[in-house]
Amino acid sequence: MTPYFVGAFIPARGWRAGVKPAPTFARVLHKRLVKACRSKVCKKMTFSFEILHKSSETGARLGKMHTGHGDVETPAFIPVGTQATVKSLTPEELRGLGVQIILANTYHLYLRPGHDVIAGLGGLHRFMHWDGPILTDSGGYQVFSLSRLRKISNEGVTFQSHLDGSKHLLTPEMAMEIQDALGSDILMCLDECTPYPATHAESLESLELSTDWARRCKKHHEPERGALFGIVQGGMYQDLRAQAAEVLIDVGFDGYALGGLSVGEPKELMIDVSAATLPLLPDSLPRYVMGVGTSEELVELVALGTDMFDCVIPTRNARNGQLFVRRGSINICNAQYRDDQAPVEAGCRCYTCLHYSRAYLRHLFMAKELLAYRLNTIHNIHHFMTLMREMREAIRQDQFEAFRKRFYSERK
Repeated sequence: MTPYFVGAFIPARGWRAGVKPAPTFARVLHKRLVKACRSKVCKKMTFSFEILHKSSETGARLGKMHTGHGDVETPAFIPVGTQATVKSLTPEELRGLGVQIILANTYHLYLRPGHDVIAGLGGLHRFMHWDGPILTDSGGYQVFSLSRLRKISNEGVTFQSHLDGSKHLLTPEMAMEIQDALGSDILMCLDECTPYPATHAESLESLELSTDWARRCKKHHEPERGALFGIVQGGMYQDLRAQAAEVLIDVGFDGYALGGLSVGEPKELMIDVSAATLPLLPDSLPRYVMGVGTSEELVELVALGTDMFDCVIPTRNARNGQLFVRRGSINICNAQYRDDQAPVEAGCRCYTCLHYSRAYLRHLFMAKELLAYRLNTIHNIHHFMTLMREMREAIRQDQFEAFRKRFYSERK
């Protein structure tokens, strides 16, 4: 069977308006074909997590995740590869920068080119030429962002594609099937991202929906296909976060994430909610704070015992001209850098800083040259990977509190 034939039926993606659904036998055949294609290239997934060292002064911990596509030392920052690519960089460049694991976006890959197409081409790893671990989100956050184009029910989320307006229904079961077809190492449960602000009653209703969906995800998930993480919701209410954590722990997952943070709330509130919730999660499993964040947020959350993060900040901000340095950040479009021959940051060993001046980077950015986005992204990813590596080493030597003090002293 050819990949084209496998992609001919699209049962899990929903049917576009005006298109007659395929008969039931075609849906069953499609599912079997996708699994057959995956079996040619996908070995049985294994997942485990071990804690190597703990800070004696903070909650920081050094660990290692073992996946079917390699190990990940934690705490780890996960660059976001929305469309099966971390924008402007090749997989080889990511590896060279110290990236261990990347995040791919289920919602976008479901709509284009389609999870069935990717499965028929051998899975996401082969499709994008990345041989390391991949974490896929469930698509819940992206649907959340389409507030005017979606409708939520107990069954799932009905939404309109931002590409062509076609209608789709995303259920917990479909979220598992899509991520399974992609060949993810770590899959995320479908959840509703509680908006901010939200009342206690609204947050309770949202978390009850998310926990029900989590049960359905767990029931539909095939453990040999990858690790499944549950997502703790509950808005900004600590009692609801505790309630959600208790339910999800009872269901049982391979790791646990805090969702619904960094959605507009003050930084202090995000830290407070995390500080109250993280200790409630199993000590022996990975703890993941989704959608975070800035360098300061990473340091504080590592101190609280977080093992994993993802965020678009280093890549998106690079494309907007913001470059991160130890003392904070610089905006490369500022006129003060027009004649500046210095690198972005003295002492930085990234490719950008070793070869190019601030003046040249500003020129590229102001001229909207594509090279500007590449060079800026290389620097920012290097900065974040260096920060994570230094935190891991500080934990290893039981010097994390000293590291944190030094980190803030450099930013004054």
